[in-house]
Amino acid sequence: MSVAGLKKQFHKASQLLSEKISGAEGTKFDDDFTDMERKVDTTNKAVLELLSKTTEYLQPNPAYRAKLGMLNTVSKMRGQVKTMGYPQTEGILGDVMMRYGRELGEDSCFGCALVEVGEAMKLMAEVKDSLDISVKQNFIDPLQLLQDKELKEIGHHLKKLEGRRLDLDYKKKRQGKIPDEEVRQAVEKFDESKELAERSMFNFLENDVEQVSQLVALVEAALDYHRQSSEILEELNKKLQSRISTAGARPKKEFQPKSIMNSLESIESPPQNGLSYSSSFKSSGILIDHTVNGKNEPSSCMLQAWPESPHDDREYTPAIMPLSQFMPSCPPENYMSIYSCSSCCSPIIYTAV
Repeated sequence: MSVAGLKKQFHKASQLLSEKISGAEGTKFDDDFTDMERKVDTTNKAVLELLSKTTEYLQPNPAYRAKLGMLNTVSKMRGQVKTMGYPQTEGILGDVMMRYGRELGEDSCFGCALVEVGEAMKLMAEVKDSLDISVKQNFIDPLQLLQDKELKEIGHHLKKLEGRRLDLDYKKKRQGKIPDEEVRQAVEKFDESKELAERSMFNFLENDVEQVSQLVALVEAALDYHRQSSEILEELNKKLQSRISTAGARPKKEFQPKSIMNSLESIESPPQNGLSYSSSFKSSGILIDHTVNGKNEPSSCMLQAWPESPHDDREYTPAIMPLSQFMPSCPPENYMSIYSCSSCCSPIIYTAV
């Protein structure tokens, strides 16, 4: 920087210090200029806030936003054009529902319902992805361009104007000590900067309908998202209501307890001549009781050794069964032979030795 430039910067700093400390008044702008400057400043703040809050609206989780921003930055550094989208919470919930629904199986009413709701959530996640893309292209990107170009240009003109105002006020206070030519040049530069700043602010505020069209794009994207989500949820609700109706009309199953003691303590034998028999044995092979048609009656049933058979005048029907079927402690090679008398229905039981 030249000596003249350093001198000018010193004059500006001196004038600013006198205004802040001693309350010296500087050159006043007209009301129209002040009003436009206020509106532009408010618009600039609004755009900054909208860019931040719209991103939060699309992805509320700050950790996801930070992670995605880092991944996209790395992708740009590597020259990759494709950018990653936000992980949608609907899709994450849908994945969990579908996974456990499939584990429950198709025979589970709750499992099938979980799969249906999970599929609907996955569809809503796809619709949310479309919302993200639409909002970014039609709302966030235009606002970002507005801030980076027009608002930045206006800010540059206003900053330059403020510097020339300070230079002019410093020279006006020292008029007589400073050549009139320098004062005249300061006035001309001030007027030039004021016109540029005023014109840029005027054009920007007159075309603010462009920002309204960007708001319309945001609203239409959100409306389309909610419309499609509503259709998905309405269809899902019909499926679930139908599933409830079907389940209500289905006959209820009765619970039948199964005890392993029944098979160990009781042995059912096939009916003989229209009568049913059941005999209970101990591991010693001694017959404990004999039941005929549900009544305990004395029986001539005897326990003998295999392969002997009864030798009397009565007719017997033989049957061979393994002892292990009734007494698990018995070796598998031991068998039991049952001879049923046709006349008195009294069985004689033999066991292998």
